[in-house]
Amino acid sequence: MSTAIPFEVRADQHPEVVPFFDEPSNTFSYVVFMSGSKQCAVIDSVLDLDYASGIISSASVEKIIAYVKDNGLQVEWIMETHVHADHLSAAPVIQERLGGRIVIGSQIKVVQETFGKIFNEGTEFERDGSQFDLLIEDGDCLAMGEVSICALHTPGHTPACMSYVIGDAVFVGDTLFMPDAGTARADFPGGDASTLFHSVKRVLSLPESFRLFMCHDYGPDGRDLEYQTTVGAQNSSNIHVAAHIQEAEFVAMREARDATLAMPRLILPSLQVNMRAGHMPPADDDGRVFLKVPVNAFV
Repeated sequence: MSTAIPFEVRADQHPEVVPFFDEPSNTFSYVVFMSGSKQCAVIDSVLDLDYASGIISSASVEKIIAYVKDNGLQVEWIMETHVHADHLSAAPVIQERLGGRIVIGSQIKVVQETFGKIFNEGTEFERDGSQFDLLIEDGDCLAMGEVSICALHTPGHTPACMSYVIGDAVFVGDTLFMPDAGTARADFPGGDASTLFHSVKRVLSLPESFRLFMCHDYGPDGRDLEYQTTVGAQNSSNIHVAAHIQEAEFVAMREARDATLAMPRLILPSLQVNMRAGHMPPADDDGRVFLKVPVNAFV
C-alpha cells in the first residue's frame, strides 16, 4: 500500500462538521457541508437495534434527518467508512427520506466474501458490492459543491476501511481514536496490526493542522466525550502511534491487547446488515426477517 496522499490536499477549505452521538454504540455520525452551500454528506449513520427484543427503530438517525431538513440541506452522499461491527447503518433510511448515494470502499467485496461464508449466505448473496450505489477507490474524489470528498484507503481494522478527506477535515472511521485512547482493534477477519500501523501513518502524514473526526469515543478514565483532534496532536501524544513509536512495538502491543478484547455486542447483526449497505437480509415467504447467529464462528 502506498503511503503517499493520492490527491490534492486543500488546507484552505474548512467545511462545517456537525456531530451526532449515539450513546448505546458510542458512535459519532456527521453531517458535513461548506458554509453557504446546501449540498452535504452524512458519514457513518446509526440505526437503533434492541438486540434482546429484535426491535429496530430510527430514533438516532431521526436527529440527523431533522437537522438536514431544518437547515435546508441536500444530501448528496451517504458515506460508510467501513462495515461497522458495533452498530447497524441507517444509510437506507436516509436515502429513502432525503436522497443521496450510498458509498463505501471497493474492498467491501473482500469483506462480503469473508462474512458471506461465515453467515452461510449462499449464492443469492451478491459479493460484488452491488448493494451500494458507489464503490470508491483509493484516491477517488467525489464532488460536493465547491469541495471534494477524497478517499484514503486505510485498512487494518478491516480490509475495506476508508478515511474521507474533505478540505481540512478527515473522517477516520475506526482507524484512530482520540490520542489518549490510541487505535482500534485489528483482530477481526481480514484485519492486521501491521497494516493498521501503516494506515495510521498515512493519515498522520497530512498537514499537522488538519482536523480528525473520530467514529467512536469511550471517555477513558472518566473524561468527557470528545470527537475531534488534529494530526499534530495525534503525532505528538497518541498512546499507540505517536511519532516515536515504531512498528514492531505497535504490532506487539496491538496483538496482545486484541487478544484480551471481547467481541462487540452487536457484531453478528451489524455485519449481516452492513455488508448489505444497511439493508436487512431477504424476508422469508411470510415476510419475516431473520438474523443468524453462527455458533463458534469467531473462536
